[in-house]
Amino acid sequence: MMPPTPVEFHPEAIAEAVAAANWYRERSPRAGEAFPSEIDHAVDRIAEAPEAWPPYLYGTHRFLLRRFPFSVVYRRVSNTIQIVALAHGRRRPGYWKRR
Repeated sequence: MMPPTPVEFHPEAIAEAVAAANWYRERSPRAGEAFPSEIDHAVDRIAEAPEAWPPYLYGTHRFLLRRFPFSVVYRRVSNTIQIVALAHGRRRPGYWKRR
């Protein structure tokens, strides 16, 4: 088995994750704990097999979270995975394309 691919986050993707985690935490302690856990799980799976998820927009792929209406949008940049957005399912597709 190959080692996981290194993962880095675009600063705006980090900001989106923090804002969403805070939103969930304010509404439910359980959801506030589950949301970051779900993101960690997604990032681990992406790092293990980046090509396993379907191509998306602008040369990216996306991993749909199971329990929350978000997707992790990422692309391969040389030997690294770059998370470009933590996109809510209702946001305009591709709003992050200039990242």
